[in-house]
Amino acid sequence: MSERLNRPLLGVNFFAGDVTAGFGPYLAIYLLAQLHWEPQNIGFALALGTIVTVIMQTPAGALIDWTRHKRTLMVACVSAVGLAALVLPLSDNTTVIFAAQGTMGAALAFLGPLIAAITLGVVGREMFTRQTGANQAWNHAGNVIAAGIAAGLALWGFVDGVFFLIALMAIGMIVSVLCIRPSQIDDNLARGGVAAGPAAEQRKSPGGFRTVIGDRRLLVFAVSIFLFHFANAAMLPLVSQNLSAGSDTGTGIAFTSACIIAAQFVMIGMAVLCGRTADRWGRKPLFLAAFAILPVRALLYTTTDQPELLVAIQALDGVANGIFAVLFLLIVSDATKGSGHFNVAQGALATLVGIGASLSNLIAEEIVQLASYDTAFYFLAAVALAGAAIFAVAMPETAEHALKGLGKDRQNGRSSAA
Repeated sequence: MSERLNRPLLGVNFFAGDVTAGFGPYLAIYLLAQLHWEPQNIGFALALGTIVTVIMQTPAGALIDWTRHKRTLMVACVSAVGLAALVLPLSDNTTVIFAAQGTMGAALAFLGPLIAAITLGVVGREMFTRQTGANQAWNHAGNVIAAGIAAGLALWGFVDGVFFLIALMAIGMIVSVLCIRPSQIDDNLARGGVAAGPAAEQRKSPGGFRTVIGDRRLLVFAVSIFLFHFANAAMLPLVSQNLSAGSDTGTGIAFTSACIIAAQFVMIGMAVLCGRTADRWGRKPLFLAAFAILPVRALLYTTTDQPELLVAIQALDGVANGIFAVLFLLIVSDATKGSGHFNVAQGALATLVGIGASLSNLIAEEIVQLASYDTAFYFLAAVALAGAAIFAVAMPETAEHALKGLGKDRQNGRSSAA
């Protein structure tokens, strides 16, 4: 494999920055300020796409492991997201909006694992950490530019523009995907197997949730990432809704875009840092740093309602999610090395991420309805602390390079003591 970064993959990830984020916080603002929905209904709309993703995630991973037509599958899924985005500003019908969210949710179940699979299949294991870090940096750069354009469109009065922007980004992503030749993708590597290995033998090991349950590392990681997203998913929608309640749709979307831009700039740095250090430092200390940010951010949200300060607080999200985006793929790759089930394990774990995110939005919106925004943030902070404690105590290091370095340090320590 070449030691150079693959440029079409960087393009895929740049345009994916807006596509794979879904409609998320923008939809929350649109439904609250433009269509005047109640918080409970907004929570259900936000959760619906994630619920569909949850249902589809593990089968999607299995299909990605099995298929040799990964480019075609990605083009179909990106097209579905783009079409769903176009539907939203053209109809205020509840059923249509829910259908668009469901379509997006189904497509997003495939996109993340597909990008990771194609990346592994194209660059191989030796370059996977570096390429993944670069992929995520370009992904966040795409988010920054898209959020900036969305803010400009909203402030100019074109509040529907964010959805048309997602459709345009989808077109760019399709073009980038088609720049990757099918012959560049090693399908055995893309499944987490070995290059040119016998596919039949690699498919004998357990898949799906059996892969997760059968490996203590993946089981602890599954619980940890469930709690990570339970704590994190509702934060930006909540703070956006809280501020936009007394303003117009354009202002709400502009504020949300500012929050996204602040976080994405930090994520670029975190992605580059992880790409360069995750093999040497190990996965665990970096992931613990991501976890530690969540309760701090939740509590800080309760201390102010000034938009400028809230944007600065949201920048902390860049530390947590910037690290998570890279480390999730690296830890799953470590734990499934040689099994041929990289993508189905991704799917099973992403299912738990989706459940956590769904519960986050549903329960946080209920807490807002029954109590207050501050109470919801206190609850999310408590969930984050529980997840960080579990990860710190029960999760082992998975990086071979870091484990070898730790072994050498211990040997040197014993030699010095002798």
